[in-house]
Amino acid sequence: MQNTISPADGSVVATVAMATPENIQQTLDKANLAQQMWKQVPLAQRQDYCSRAIDALLSHRDMIASELSWMMGRPIRHSSSELTGVEERARYMIKHSEQALATINIPEKPGFTRYITREPLGTVLVISPWNYPYLTAINSIIPALLAGNSVILKPSSHTPLCAQRFQQAFDEAQVPEGVFQHLFLSHDTTETTVGSDQIQHVVFTGSVTGGANIEIAAAGHFHGLGLELGGNDPAYVCNDADINLAVETIVDGALYNAGQSCCAIERIYVDYRIHDEFIEKAVRLINQYQLGFPLDEDTTLGPLISASAADYVRQQIAEAKQKGAQAHISELCFPNSKLGTPYLAPQLLTNVNHHMQIMTEETFGPVLPIQKVYSDREAIDLMNDSEYGLTACIFTSDMNRAINIGEQIETGTFFANRCDYLDPALAWAGVKHSGKGYALSTLGFETLTRPKSFHLKHPTE
Repeated sequence: MQNTISPADGSVVATVAMATPENIQQTLDKANLAQQMWKQVPLAQRQDYCSRAIDALLSHRDMIASELSWMMGRPIRHSSSELTGVEERARYMIKHSEQALATINIPEKPGFTRYITREPLGTVLVISPWNYPYLTAINSIIPALLAGNSVILKPSSHTPLCAQRFQQAFDEAQVPEGVFQHLFLSHDTTETTVGSDQIQHVVFTGSVTGGANIEIAAAGHFHGLGLELGGNDPAYVCNDADINLAVETIVDGALYNAGQSCCAIERIYVDYRIHDEFIEKAVRLINQYQLGFPLDEDTTLGPLISASAADYVRQQIAEAKQKGAQAHISELCFPNSKLGTPYLAPQLLTNVNHHMQIMTEETFGPVLPIQKVYSDREAIDLMNDSEYGLTACIFTSDMNRAINIGEQIETGTFFANRCDYLDPALAWAGVKHSGKGYALSTLGFETLTRPKSFHLKHPTE
């Protein structure tokens, strides 16, 4: 059995039975058998099953929001918004699946019929993280099922109830048995499952180290892999930006979910001409946040997932200050922040540079390190000076300037005048150590299918 401890108050919020080797084998067998039937189900019916499953999931919105707040500490006023995103992405993928999975017809050639179909891969293992356990999982679950694959979901030990809620939703939608299943796995049994020849594709969201372990476990089995890994996403505020919009958007992009997002804003570059004004406005806004118990409706900033996670962020802040960074937020304004607990006050740092961990390593906490820059060229070079490349954003009133800068940034998604958002119509991808593969948009279906070519020569008369 495995207990899940709430960062809110240290209580046990869930206890689940870990899968045995026998459980895992039974699940794999059932998934492989069910997939052979499922891929024969017409797409229109698969769309209907998925739509009903999403309806079922949304019908439990209040309960799911409460569970999320208890399991991971997100303020209750924000928790239900995750299902809003789930619905947006799922409905988009369902609506556009016919286009994405359509047969590709080749230009006519006398005496031949030629076309390419998109075939399902088989059984897809989805390994989801704790920070957005529904949003990240839905990116793969729905298109995998629509394409005719079966799915096994392995949730994070921090958020196990999410897998049960997904299972409940697919069961309520009467999806055939074995098409969607979940397993509670340890690190060792996860790697064993990844290495099974009964798995055809693995989608993993997590750390760079975790992604490397998945690659090792899958080596020699020739699985497809989709890896969404770390991020250290930059923002650049140009001199012509709407400064109020930039402050509001960047502060939210850095502090939402206590900064525990792969695409959170983790380093900020501000033009020297507006630097001081930006700092003044950002400090004023940050000091309006309320750090507290996540089930309290007034709380706008909850605890981190664990005390060790909070201590890691504290260590990065301390290292930056030791090297000359200036802290602008007083912890006295956030009395709930306490050493040795997951409750951590937000912080804004200036006089930072790329010799500090806070600018070069993933922080995953509520910190805004801000570096003054003197040109677009300097900002571009600093934004690219990272082993990560998930998202990047700039704030400017000149769209031509935005596009010009965007074309030079090494990133999977480039934003102008917004951040920290996944548009289901656009491919979600990372470069460098942020991962490989892609999800969402019609392109996302390509990673969950394989092409099958038909080359038919007509009989001669």
